[in-house]
Amino acid sequence: MSQTNSYRRKNALTGDWVLVSPQRGNRPWSGEAAAADSEERLTFDPNCPLCPGTERANNTFNADYRGPHVFNNDFSALTGPEVNQEREPGNVTGEANDASPGFIIEEAAEGECRVICFDHRHDRTLADFSQSELFRLLEVIQQAYRELSAKYRCVTLFENKGALMGCSQPHPHGQIWAHAHLSSTIATEDQRQVDYFRENGSALLADYQQWESKLNERVVFENADWLIVVPYWAAWPFETLLLTKGTQSDFAELTPGNLETLAEALAVLNRTYDALFDCSFPYSMGWHNAPSDQPKKHWRLHAHFFPPLLRSANIKKHMVGYEMLGEPQRDLTVESAAHKLRQLADPIKQQLAKSS
Repeated sequence: MSQTNSYRRKNALTGDWVLVSPQRGNRPWSGEAAAADSEERLTFDPNCPLCPGTERANNTFNADYRGPHVFNNDFSALTGPEVNQEREPGNVTGEANDASPGFIIEEAAEGECRVICFDHRHDRTLADFSQSELFRLLEVIQQAYRELSAKYRCVTLFENKGALMGCSQPHPHGQIWAHAHLSSTIATEDQRQVDYFRENGSALLADYQQWESKLNERVVFENADWLIVVPYWAAWPFETLLLTKGTQSDFAELTPGNLETLAEALAVLNRTYDALFDCSFPYSMGWHNAPSDQPKKHWRLHAHFFPPLLRSANIKKHMVGYEMLGEPQRDLTVESAAHKLRQLADPIKQQLAKSS
């Protein structure tokens, strides 16, 4: 694709478009660049509500845990059916009436939210974990997923890392939100994949994975079971997509062998991100699992990583102006971003292979 002309790319999973403007790289001023802030990190913080043995809300105390630890969120974004039964009903049918016209629609949102502390130490991130530690964490996450997906249609596993992504709690942790309804993004991705399967007789992300692996232009990392690419339609500067190369549609279907190779992929990706601007690299990431109440041949398990950094440890890509009112726009081409990440990922992969 031209480096001097603007163009658009379509996201196959959502149908949204991304405006790419590589010619803007020739601007005489490219914005401020800054080094990472240095701060002392504590291995244990007695005021942290996620550290072992510390106090949480309502006189609740954490267990004196080691390694991963899961508990119910004290401030859950979702309420259970026993709470929703007491709620004042709105127009849940969508039918217009004098009290509530047809464009005022709501429905109950029932579910559970859990917190996963990745480790007892306050000062670590996933980039500090060994592959064996990541494997153990993935086992814990898988068990929590299995429990929740047996009760709810839609289960999202995610992590917000770093203050730039609005994470106010530095203790390494993620969350699981599970609910009966399909979230808007999952519903959109599901429909796009269903439509593709009906038209082509194959899974969209399976075909996409094979195409990217063969082309090898946007690949950051690949092993026997997983592919990491900067997706063709990426909106964020160093966005990545982590894809299964098998037929798994959700986290419950992963074998111990799949978890081992996934631990390698996550170790490489997190260390690669940190190496890019020599900082603890912020991002929001999440796993997209197939809805648990329907056939899944059209779906492939995948994770999105959305990091905000653009040129340095402190310079964030803001989705404002045209991005909020029109559509996402990027200056750095997807292929350039993938090349930069791949250059860092290859030696990290080799180092991990030697140490294992």
